[in-house]
Amino acid sequence: SIKQVASGRFGVTSHYLANSDQIQIKMAQGAKPGEGGELPGFKVSEYIAENRHTTPGVGLISPPPHHDIYSIEDLAQLIHDLKNAQPTGEVSVKLVSEVGVGVVAAGVAKALADHITVSGHDGGTGAAAWTGLKGAGLPWELGLAETQQTLVLNGLRDRVKLQTDGQLKTGRDVVVACLLGAEEFGFATAPLIAMGCIMMRKCHLNTCPVGVATQDEELRRKFSGHPEHVMNYFFLMAEEIREIMAKLGYRSMSEMIGQTQHLEVNPRGLHYKSRGLDLSPLLTPASDLNPSAGVRNLTTQYHGLDVAKDNELIEKAMPALESQTPVVIEDEVTNINRTLGTMLSYQVSKRYGKEGLPEDTIQLNLKGHGGQSLAFTLAKGITMRVEGDANDYTGKGLSGGKVAVYPAPDVVSGGFVPEEHVVVGNVCLYGATSGKAFFRGKAGERFCVRNSGALAVIEGVGDHGCEYMTGGAVVCLGETGRNFAAGMSGGIAYIYDPENKFPARCNMGLVGLETIDTDEEKELVYNYIKEHVEFTGSTVGQGMLDNWDSRVKD
Repeated sequence: SIKQVASGRFGVTSHYLANSDQIQIKMAQGAKPGEGGELPGFKVSEYIAENRHTTPGVGLISPPPHHDIYSIEDLAQLIHDLKNAQPTGEVSVKLVSEVGVGVVAAGVAKALADHITVSGHDGGTGAAAWTGLKGAGLPWELGLAETQQTLVLNGLRDRVKLQTDGQLKTGRDVVVACLLGAEEFGFATAPLIAMGCIMMRKCHLNTCPVGVATQDEELRRKFSGHPEHVMNYFFLMAEEIREIMAKLGYRSMSEMIGQTQHLEVNPRGLHYKSRGLDLSPLLTPASDLNPSAGVRNLTTQYHGLDVAKDNELIEKAMPALESQTPVVIEDEVTNINRTLGTMLSYQVSKRYGKEGLPEDTIQLNLKGHGGQSLAFTLAKGITMRVEGDANDYTGKGLSGGKVAVYPAPDVVSGGFVPEEHVVVGNVCLYGATSGKAFFRGKAGERFCVRNSGALAVIEGVGDHGCEYMTGGAVVCLGETGRNFAAGMSGGIAYIYDPENKFPARCNMGLVGLETIDTDEEKELVYNYIKEHVEFTGSTVGQGMLDNWDSRVKD
């Protein structure tokens, strides 16, 4: 199966990623490039909310950007993360057809993606905004031709598989795409029509009259599609493709990839406004640009998983993985150990499913400096303690595990004040779904973006904390940055604010401010902080507990 990782990270867990053949990073969508999705609350049923780890009936907003991708290096890190989360599968990156997509695709290939999709403007979801459908994107032919030529010119084409989509309907469309450089082809609209879709464009309203795109049980009974209808469509398409290939003199699709010399512009098919366009650059054979380079996928990317530290951890944790025998592993960690704990989590998820292992079955006690994406999708049953500090993306996609980062006692006794310094980087716990995180010190920006179920205790955060959060709990024992809780539609954040600075820094668009006034809630927060102190030795937390009755009012 192909599992998508979009900007909202809804339901992206270790179990979700481990059970896939390909993981696709959706940088953008052909029908609405540059826009985030929005799911109205009335469509968020119990079933959808469970899968997305959100609250039924509450609308969901996907941010337009991925908050862990602001450069090509960030994308390379996410590709590495996902490769660790599913070492035997492919990592794909979905781009949209636009001017300059070739340069972006070259960067994606250098970032070690296994697969690139170029999506055209005609396809896409019926839930896309009308402005996006009508005014954004370009035909897949333009983007595909540019991507093929740029990759071949830079000697990168043989490393990746190239796919295109966007209203491919006939065998002729597939052959044209193949000749322009694609080796894989995406279909959505045509198979849906084969199953009974009548293109009412009501996918976002929950009122699909033929039961294809609705959660309404009455309407779903109207669905009349059968798998055989789709199989028949593809069989007949394959027949058409085979006939065209025979006319061109090819025995296999792989021989035909990138052979643009068989294509020419049909002047009679041009609109009067486009007759002056010179489309010949589209049809330049890529092999002419770099005769020594491959024009199709011939090799694989090297991700360096064979030298990852997780291999050592998996070997040491084998008693726990095979028989659930508790193990404690003591080790050193440095910032070159990226995505630590993720391949170990993959092993847990493949063997024990989303339930994972019992609490604290595998305990990792590490000293040093955690690399980027420490504890990415850490699975239930794994507890990771780092005596030191950690880089960006710590605890991203946390999936039931526990992670704690705190300075070494000798560093603190030497005068280091943790609550005044950053101990974990930006975008920590992005898309976390469950588990616990305790950090003795401050975090960078965008802390707990899209958190949907994890508990986090921290001693200060940067700007944009808890953005788009839909569940879980955050306890902040220090100051926050500006724009806190923007787009937050669920969950709860407890902010210690004795100087009353927080209201001016909070984005009040979707949230309200309250004080803790029930004994049950006081006890709950007390226990959160107590657990934080037990994990990290926090003096700030201990000070709160010692003066609880007066501090809880702040």
